[in-house]
Amino acid sequence: MEADTQEGHRERLRQKFLKSGLKGFHDYEIIELLLSLGTPRKDCKQAAKKAIEKFKTLRGVLEAPAHELQEISGVGPANIFGIKLVQEVAREFLKEQILNKPYCKSSREVFDYLYHSMRDRKKEVFKVMFLDSQNQVIEVEDLFEGTLNASAVYPREIIARAIKHDAAALIFAHNHPAGNPEPSDNDKQITRDLVFAGNITQIKVIEHIIIDDNRYFSFADAGLIEEYNLDFLSTRRNKDA
Repeated sequence: MEADTQEGHRERLRQKFLKSGLKGFHDYEIIELLLSLGTPRKDCKQAAKKAIEKFKTLRGVLEAPAHELQEISGVGPANIFGIKLVQEVAREFLKEQILNKPYCKSSREVFDYLYHSMRDRKKEVFKVMFLDSQNQVIEVEDLFEGTLNASAVYPREIIARAIKHDAAALIFAHNHPAGNPEPSDNDKQITRDLVFAGNITQIKVIEHIIIDDNRYFSFADAGLIEEYNLDFLSTRRNKDA
């Protein structure tokens, strides 16, 4: 009888979702549905409520490490399947939205993808977007992870990947897990080195974006990409003089 009641409850949630999406759902009900993907015959309601209680928000649960989720009574590896699946599907969907589209016409989608895929990383990740001669995104790769400094981000490796993809332009992005997207002196030096490397190989650097929890910094908007390009030209002229 209890099992029938649980199954009836889950079916009502499924039908409610199919009819009107997530409108009217409590956060714990969304988590309950996701947990039940891994264990469809198990009651996940109390575990979902405990997850929201522990991680405060739907987003907090979605981004929580698997080992912390499993500290909740009733949540095991199979239950975490649904949570991690929806994360990766969302990231892949957003990536597909920007591939083979001109950057100038999809800059909002590019930011949405970068923000969703990087904002909650616990470590710094350096992501490179490769664009063709029409400024269409060809591919996106995570190339470096950890503490990012001038000795940890290798322009030679980035240029080698760009040549492999036959890229004509590049967009860089990395996250600041501790918050505050303002660039450090090290961030500026890395970007300057990359702009110089791009000029030498005739691969244009379009942008470098730093993302934190709910803000971002754009090197292009701040005029720094243009400044570094002018620095390169000035250095080149001085050498030729």
